[in-house]
Amino acid sequence: MEYRVNPDIIKTLEILKSNEQVQKGFDFIEADDANTLRQQKELVLVEAPTFQEEERGKVFAEMLKAEGLTEVQTDRHGNVFGYRRGKGIGPIIVVEAHMDTVFPMGSAVEIVEKDGRIYCPGICDDTRGCVAVLATIRAMNAANIETDSDFLFMGTVEEEGMGGLGGMKKFMLDHPEVGGCICIDGSGMEYITYEATGIRTMAVNFHGIGGHAMGAFGHVANPLHAAARAVAKIGDIEVPAEPRTTYAVSNFHAGNDAGIHAIVKDATIKLNFRSNGQKELEELEAKIKKAIDDACQEETERWGKDTITYDYEDYVDVKAGTQDIKAPIVQSVYQVIKEMGAEPIFGQGGSTNASNPIAMGVPAVCIGGGGQAGGVHTIDEWYDNTDAYKAVQVIYLFAFRWSQRLD
Repeated sequence: MEYRVNPDIIKTLEILKSNEQVQKGFDFIEADDANTLRQQKELVLVEAPTFQEEERGKVFAEMLKAEGLTEVQTDRHGNVFGYRRGKGIGPIIVVEAHMDTVFPMGSAVEIVEKDGRIYCPGICDDTRGCVAVLATIRAMNAANIETDSDFLFMGTVEEEGMGGLGGMKKFMLDHPEVGGCICIDGSGMEYITYEATGIRTMAVNFHGIGGHAMGAFGHVANPLHAAARAVAKIGDIEVPAEPRTTYAVSNFHAGNDAGIHAIVKDATIKLNFRSNGQKELEELEAKIKKAIDDACQEETERWGKDTITYDYEDYVDVKAGTQDIKAPIVQSVYQVIKEMGAEPIFGQGGSTNASNPIAMGVPAVCIGGGGQAGGVHTIDEWYDNTDAYKAVQVIYLFAFRWSQRLD
């Protein structure tokens, strides 16, 4: 089905795009492209594994100050942000990218350039987003843009992996005054994420008495067998195709080589399950927990000697959420991308820093920071800066459009 944008939004964007001040910002962004790439190369070498973002945060704070932001600060969670004040009309708008990467310290130690590509772990995800944030500020300043809304530009922590989008979640809980979020993540300029995939990641620990593999056999229940029963039951759970719902047991651990001839005392499984619908996510969680409980009861009853117990460790809890595909923020970013010469593509769900705002009912989208990339989340990650400035132009025009209280 063809996606149609409100004619008023199209007209407003045409007027803004032809505005002399806005054009000045466009020209600046293209001319500033080499400087933006220089910052990207500089920042990627300041390593920032999830939960270890402090050094990059310090550097990013200085970069925000250098762009003239006021009230630059690091919050109690490690998020770094500053303000570009407008007229103070309407709620604050956030433009952010995450500072953390998936790589351990010692991974991003050098940059290799070959055949038009820049190789370095983290060079795209999300170092590109961070410098796109900086480039957007510079463009607004160069064009002397005055916005209706105040802007908050930010680098967040704890987006990746076990961070579970935590930096943005904590920030949003601390700042109910935020009225919109533009999240920059990854490369390209076509993809629009406007939905939030719900995520649950947890560990389940199974406990028993343990003993010798032969001597205790028949006298004690086996926590490892209970865990295996649970995994088998989880594997048989059926989930809906729509909204997309998934699950995976991703880790299974018990004992060690020294105890290979033992009935273990403890066993652990780790699992992740997701859904684009909150109701479906909660239903799946209930089924998984029933499977675990049933498995423990079955293993206990199998031997009738002792009781297998279990407990949970919660790692990630992101609520599912959505917003109308025809919401003004979605229509606006769609049309901006078209105006800049690309064909917009809507993602189905998504695990981005837009997720928590969306689940909280705050208008938010996630878009790319430009260029092309590959090998993301591997040590062979690469980035190609060809036409990357066009995505910054998208962010700049979209941010300006969204800051004008026209809806």
